[in-house]
Amino acid sequence: MRNYLALLLILFSGSIFAQDIRVHDPVVIKQGDTYYLFCTGRGISVFSSTDLKNWERQPQVFTEEPVWADEVAANFNNHIWAPDISFHKGKYYLYYSVSAFAKNTSAIGLTINTTLDADDPNYKWEDQGIVIQSVPNRDLWNAIDPNLVFDDTETPWLAFGSFWGGLKMVRLSEDLKSIARPQEWHTIARRERSFDLADANPGDAALEAPFIFKKDGWYYQFLSWDLCCRGENSTYKVVVGRSKNAIGPYVDKEGTSLNNGGGTLIIEGNENWYGAGHNSAYTFDSKDYIVFHAYDARDNASPKLKIAELSWDEQGWPVLDDNILE
Repeated sequence: MRNYLALLLILFSGSIFAQDIRVHDPVVIKQGDTYYLFCTGRGISVFSSTDLKNWERQPQVFTEEPVWADEVAANFNNHIWAPDISFHKGKYYLYYSVSAFAKNTSAIGLTINTTLDADDPNYKWEDQGIVIQSVPNRDLWNAIDPNLVFDDTETPWLAFGSFWGGLKMVRLSEDLKSIARPQEWHTIARRERSFDLADANPGDAALEAPFIFKKDGWYYQFLSWDLCCRGENSTYKVVVGRSKNAIGPYVDKEGTSLNNGGGTLIIEGNENWYGAGHNSAYTFDSKDYIVFHAYDARDNASPKLKIAELSWDEQGWPVLDDNILE
């Protein structure tokens, strides 16, 4: 699943790109003049680019799985999900997910480096262990799909979650390595879950992968609805809401709370792409971008990297070109 094809750039329009590198759950950061992309894969897959178009494979983050991974999810085999990369006070913080599919036997870990350049003599990932863990029949949430955000007071929060009782946000300690004390938790998005399901069941409230993007005084929460990772049966889509506060409440364009099933649709699949989701969003060189994966109907439903420029309407809501998934 993580065997990547040769790189092939296809330029559809002035601001929309499709790359034939196979990815799930991509995130991007820029160091100097180089972009680094991290995504789900054996040991966390990494690519680099100088133009967001042509990507070169880099060494994986973990050559051997984190020493604690099998205690969380047995027989994990170093297949790490949904990383999130941030730069803070001179270091790169890479959160990542250890889990078993459709179970909340999950944990979010953290590893830290001072550089992303594998040729730099200072390049070394140092794992910090578990930041947060979910346990079946104890927690009605799932500790995967992390995203670090700082609020207006520079307080760090970790957004995360998938299915179960919705998406969560928890305050982190100042060193970003653990949950702050006293604990402070918030639900930031939720869909209706059938009440008669067992707590260990992921449920039918299909949402996951929050990503918080701050612009013009607003916190925009992008999240994915419905089903990923099912090839031609994938129904992934991206919706968005916003808030003046990092912890919410988030509402969509119609004013419906994301905690009450709200979300303004901005990306969904079509006959060419079976599903599209698990996005991240950034500002690079004064341009805003959305990064996500979609399942290519013309290539056996392979998950491909998609990057597009974000525009904004008069009310400050994100807008994408109609041909983003041609």
